[in-house]
Amino acid sequence: MIPINELLVFALASLIMVLSPGPNMIYLISRSLSQGKQAGIISLFGVICGFLFHILMVSFGLTAIFFAVPYAFVVVKFLGVGYLLYLAYSTIKSDRKNIFETNTTLKTDRPLKLFNIGLLTNVLNPKMALFYLSFFPQFIKPEYGSILSQSFQLGIVQIIISFCINLLIVVSAAKMATWFAQKPIWVRIQKWFMASVLTGLAIKIAFAKAK
Repeated sequence: MIPINELLVFALASLIMVLSPGPNMIYLISRSLSQGKQAGIISLFGVICGFLFHILMVSFGLTAIFFAVPYAFVVVKFLGVGYLLYLAYSTIKSDRKNIFETNTTLKTDRPLKLFNIGLLTNVLNPKMALFYLSFFPQFIKPEYGSILSQSFQLGIVQIIISFCINLLIVVSAAKMATWFAQKPIWVRIQKWFMASVLTGLAIKIAFAKAK
């Protein structure tokens, strides 16, 4: 079992990640603004199922890799540090002025199609697989027990946080769009805050390995 303090750090990191704009968030906001809250919520359930797919694939994959190659655990962890720094850099360099300046002209779709689009938007996003593959090993340690069970623990925490935050965004998309449009300074603050947290997390992991 992963210690509670490690899970809390992971929860904080997951919160920062879900607040970082990406294809899933942009699609959910677009769908909510163009077709309403109900459409956004149905799409969100599809996205969550996409998370489950990635978590299952990565959990079993990490388990197989770490048992097959003894040094793979260390290699993946350091690759994860590099990936976190890349995310921080990308956040600062992003030219998107407002995450709510999205496509609001999507055609009206039926519930099943909304779910399927949300699912495929997540499943077919290679960045999600890369995120899990590089992020999970930063909090998994062989001494905590089964790598597979640790992966599932992290996956459950990440899904709960992602669902809650994205649900809040979906149901309040219109109000948040107006608020950000009136206060553009907060977009820049958001970018620098996320970049700082990601950089701090990467440094923490790097120094932890050096001990």
